[in-house]
Amino acid sequence: MEPHLIVLDLDGTLLTDEKQISNQTFQALQRARQEGHEVIIATGRPYRSSIEYYEALELHSPIVNFNGSLAHHPKDETWPHYHKTIERATVEEIITFSTPFQVQNVVAEVLDKVYLAEHDELLMPIFNYGESNIEYGDILSLLQTPTTSLLIQSTDEHFEAMRQSITSTYANVVDHYVWGAPYHMLELVPAGVTKATGVEHVAKQYGIPRERIIAFGDNANDVKMLQYAGTGVAMSNAIPEAQEAADLLTRSNNEDGIAHYLESHFNWS
Repeated sequence: MEPHLIVLDLDGTLLTDEKQISNQTFQALQRARQEGHEVIIATGRPYRSSIEYYEALELHSPIVNFNGSLAHHPKDETWPHYHKTIERATVEEIITFSTPFQVQNVVAEVLDKVYLAEHDELLMPIFNYGESNIEYGDILSLLQTPTTSLLIQSTDEHFEAMRQSITSTYANVVDHYVWGAPYHMLELVPAGVTKATGVEHVAKQYGIPRERIIAFGDNANDVKMLQYAGTGVAMSNAIPEAQEAADLLTRSNNEDGIAHYLESHFNWS
C-alpha cells in the first residue's frame, strides 16, 4: 500500500479525557509507521505543550502547532519549516480597538515566549508549561516583534460583540477561534492560516497527495483540516461542525477511535 499521511489532533482526539494516549492507539500508530505511513501531530497547542506527546509516540516527523501558524521538524533543522505571524502594528491596532469591550486580559505568544497583561491563576496551567518564558505587563511595551498568536479575554456580557467587531474589522489580516467556557477568550491567528495549510505543507515535503491524507479531529479548529484531507475522520465526541466537515465518524477519544478506524481502514486482523 502506498504511504499515507496520518494527522492527529491532540485534545479530544488522540488524548483521552485524562490527557493520556491509550495503549491500543499507541500500538496502532506504531504499526502504521512500521508499514511505511507517516504520522504527524497538528494541534492548536504551542510546541512546548505538545512535545511530551510527540516524544511519547516516538515520532521523527514534522509537527504543526498554533493551529497552523508554525510547522517545523523538532529533530531536523534542515527541514523547510515556516512560521506565520501577525504584524506588531496590527496587534497594536487590535488591542486598542478592543478596549471598549471590557477586556480582562491579553496574551501574545511568540513561539514559546508568552506575554501576559495580567497574572491569572486560571490561565497559568495553559501558558506556564514546559520551557515557556512568561513576562507580565503592558503588552504593547513588552512586544517588539510580530506575534504567533494573540488572545483577548473579555467578559461574558461583552465577548460576542467584541468577537464580531474584531473579526469583521480585521477579516483581511486575522482569522479567529473561540475558546470554550470559562475563558471567554478570542484567539487570533494570521489570516489564511489553519491546520489545513500546515498539513498541506508537510504533505508536499513527503510527496503524499491529498487523497492519501487521513486526518482525525474533534473541534472547530479541525474543521478545515478535516475538509482538506482526503479522508477526514471526526471522533464521536466531536462538535457538530466537525462531524459535518468529516467524511467519516469513528469512536470517541476515550474509546480508541483512532485505532478503531486505522485497523478497519488498513484491514489489520
